[in-house]
Amino acid sequence: MLVLVINSGSSSLKYQVRDVEAGSVLTEGLIEEIGMGNGGEGDGEIIGPRDHAAALELVDAAIHRELGDLTLAAVGHRVVHGGERFSEPVLIDNEVTRAIERLNPLAPLHNPANVLGIRAISRKWPDMPQVAVFDTAFHRTLPEHAWRYAVPDDLYTNHGIRRYGFHGTSHEYVTHRAASVLGLPLEEFDGVIAHLGNGASVTAIQGGRSVDTSMGFTPLEGLVMGTRSGDLDPSILVFLGRAGWSMEDIDSLLNRQSGLRALAGNNDMRSVVEAAESRDARAAMALAVTSYRLAKYIGAYHVAVGGAQAVVFTAGIGENSHQFRELVAERLGALGVELDAGLNSQRSREPRVISSAASAIPVLVVPTDEERAIAEATAAVVTAASIAPPT
Repeated sequence: MLVLVINSGSSSLKYQVRDVEAGSVLTEGLIEEIGMGNGGEGDGEIIGPRDHAAALELVDAAIHRELGDLTLAAVGHRVVHGGERFSEPVLIDNEVTRAIERLNPLAPLHNPANVLGIRAISRKWPDMPQVAVFDTAFHRTLPEHAWRYAVPDDLYTNHGIRRYGFHGTSHEYVTHRAASVLGLPLEEFDGVIAHLGNGASVTAIQGGRSVDTSMGFTPLEGLVMGTRSGDLDPSILVFLGRAGWSMEDIDSLLNRQSGLRALAGNNDMRSVVEAAESRDARAAMALAVTSYRLAKYIGAYHVAVGGAQAVVFTAGIGENSHQFRELVAERLGALGVELDAGLNSQRSREPRVISSAASAIPVLVVPTDEERAIAEATAAVVTAASIAPPT
């Protein structure tokens, strides 16, 4: 079964075609600068496609160029916010599309773009089965004491203000892989998963299910990230508002001008590590703040799951920065965590244990593959619905 995986941004469209049974990527690409022109030339340079429908034409051409006349069976979409309604991947119809659109206020930077991708596919291939796979779905198992904010109840009942969590597709995929590496049935696996990229979150896993996670109502809460502040005193927002800052100014400050960018002047972890190794004081402090925040969450989630059987690093930073993993592990000495320096420094695309034999808790690196997870979920939904691919 060949599945086209789509990740639509407001001005970009990332895609992969995957052979689900073989677990392989047949072709992939990224279309950028969507909506920034009219699809033609201007001022001597090529302008991006005028909309997502035009971008999809470029994707279609690239797929046929690379794969010839192979037939796609379905399209799987990464959808950032599923709210309280969607707790698992679903086959998309008009009602589901409208429901995703109604969640736009909860994810204004993401869900509108996801809907644009869905509708572009519907127009081009009206008989193609489409499946929505939600970033929030894995966290629908959070108990109420974990997702509740201590605010008046009408903010939840009337406005949906609660903790949702994100990166769920990655956390679920890595949870399955980590349990397998340790030889544990999924329902017996308790652990802490740290998804560390430009956006970062950590999740407490108990019995193979999400029971707490660092991101909340939006992806801003929690860890220090590339350009996001993570946790801070909410009164800072009141203070800035009274000082004349607009909502747009505050939103930009916290989402695009904070995190590593604010602390070190650069949101790329590789550059920050290199600067710290060259004795740059700002970079060293940025790493100290970021590793400390993550270590605090890991310690708290060790308690939340009743004793973690593993700490797992994943995503770009988690998989590739042995220096940052070492900084975090050094702060977890009270839990008996100890890395094997040689294993930690090795690079591999395979899941692996990087802790020493003496470590009280195994530490793993498990590469994530959200596109594979989306493709497999899409194939499962389409198969269960017994939908034949279009001819």
